[in-house]
Formats: sequence, C-alpha cells, structure tokens
Amino acid sequence: MSLSQTRSLLQEYNIIPNKLLGQNFMIDSSVYPKLSNYVSLNTDDSVLDAGAGFGFLTLFLSDKCKRVITVEKDPKVAQVLRKQVKSLTNVTVIEGNVLKVSVPEFNKAVSIPPYYLSSQLLTWLLDRTFDCAALIVQKEFANRLVAPVASENYGWLTVFTAQATQAELLDEIPNWMFYPQPEVDSIILRLTPLKTPPFTVKNLTFFRRLTKWLFTQRNKKLDNALTPFIRSELKLDKSKAVELASSMSLRNKRARDLSPSDFGELADELSK
Repeated sequence: MSLSQTRSLLQEYNIIPNKLLGQNFMIDSSVYPKLSNYVSLNTDDSVLDAGAGFGFLTLFLSDKCKRVITVEKDPKVAQVLRKQVKSLTNVTVIEGNVLKVSVPEFNKAVSIPPYYLSSQLLTWLLDRTFDCAALIVQKEFANRLVAPVASENYGWLTVFTAQATQAELLDEIPNWMFYPQPEVDSIILRLTPLKTPPFTVKNLTFFRRLTKWLFTQRNKKLDNALTPFIRSELKLDKSKAVELASSMSLRNKRARDLSPSDFGELADELSK
C-alpha cells in the first residue's frame, strides 16, 4: 500500500477523512510484519483487526493466520473494505462499533485503531480472553499505561492495565506513516494477559468504578475523596459514609500515591 493508493480510494469513493472518527490511514506497510512478529502470528490464530479502514492490514494478516475478524465503523469505508477482501474466504467483515457489535472469538488482536477509541478498546479487551495484542496507539496514551505511581501520567488506565496484563512499548511510529498526518506520533503497544495477576479483586466492576472515581479526586486524601463515593455506591447517609471512609487503612494517602494493588485492597475492603 502507499499514499497514492490511499488517495486514489478516497477519491474514487468520495470519502473525506473524518477527524472526529480518527480517520488517519496507515500508508507504510513496513510496519505490518513487525505487528505480526510481536504476536507470533501463525496459521492457527484467529485475529481481530479493529478499525480496519481500507483493509490493507487485513489483507496482510489473512496470509498469516487462520481467520481475520475485521471491524469498521464508517459505512463508506466498510464498503471499500468489503471489496478489498471479497475474494478471501478467511476474512469476516463486521460493520459497526467494535464496542457494541457482536464479535466472534479471537485469540490475538492486531490493529491500528482510531485514537479516540483507545481507552475504551483497552477496557473492552481486558474483559476478553486472548493470548496477545499488538496495537498502534498514540504515544501519549501508551505512556499512561506504564506510568510510575505518583507521576503525572499515572491514572486509572495504568491501574486497570497493571491488574490484568503486561504492557510493553515497542517501536515508535512517526506521524508521516499516516494520511492525513496526525499531529502526534504513535507507538506499537503489546499487551500480554497475565496468567497470574499481581493482585486479584473480589468484584472487578466495583474495583474499576472506585479506581476511576478516585482519580477524579487524585489530590485529595482518601477519607475525603471516598465519602461521596461511599454514599452513592453503598447507599449510606453522610455520617456513616464519613465514618466508613475514616476507618479505611489507607485513609491518609492520596489516590495519586496508591499502587495498583492498593486500589485492589481498598475495593475489597469496601465491597465486603
């Protein structure tokens, strides 16, 4: 694939890249073998390509694996995608939002998703069983997944990721590899689910809600930050919520200073 091919398809089908949909099309196929190698792709694999665009990555993957499940939200782009892969019996094209449509089982993900989808796609993947994923994402986003405790980038994404996967930042992808060029550079992110998580939680949904809430109050001491959350989640009046928040073992810490396992401990204390 190339810039000329991409421009030709955009012109032929009268498609104007939509900034709101994050439509920056990859125009350098040299990155595809790297993505494939980073997940050790083989002929037994079923692979998810989310945000498939015109299907150039899909075409590459179809030669390497058993099945490609390719998802594209934009109807006009999906029309082109179908024509691109129509002769391939091992490619399934799904039109729609990957977070909302029914996606068949897959064991690996190799995707260049639109930037706006990154955090939601990460959470979506963490709720599924897979062996490995290689994604091209915004560098700033990827840095948040591996940020050290108390750093500016440390947040709920860091905690969610640490609880379930090993995240590795690999090759940097300069913006000139896309058309139109985004204003930021990207990076290859590899996610490998952990067979033995560093910590477990009794109620994953509660743990995530609590973690997200506390990072909206990241600079407050926990006894103050927790009170409104406890009132809402546990349906307690203010005095009982204050009493419970003040009894927490980590009450004098701030969310920004908690380790991922601290959030797990706190969630388990509150969800007894």
